[in-house]
Amino acid sequence: MKKVKAIVYVRLKDEVLDPQGKTIALAMENMGYKEFGAVRSGRFFELECDSFPELQNRIDEICTKLLSNPVIETYRVEMVS
Repeated sequence: MKKVKAIVYVRLKDEVLDPQGKTIALAMENMGYKEFGAVRSGRFFELECDSFPELQNRIDEICTKLLSNPVIETYRVEMVS
């Protein structure tokens, strides 16, 4: 069976305040990196498995039940062979 990797990117929704991103932006400015504006933080996960017909549905299920909080976060999935 063919191995695939799903890369899941999770980030806060635009309307949700991001204190970690704000802290990073302030630190960057204090370090002299003034050419950058707002910073939004996030995280990513790599899921490796065998390919199967319902893979995308299973990944969506995992993302909404475990990897993200759908109330305040969004996720995006990239499939890599």
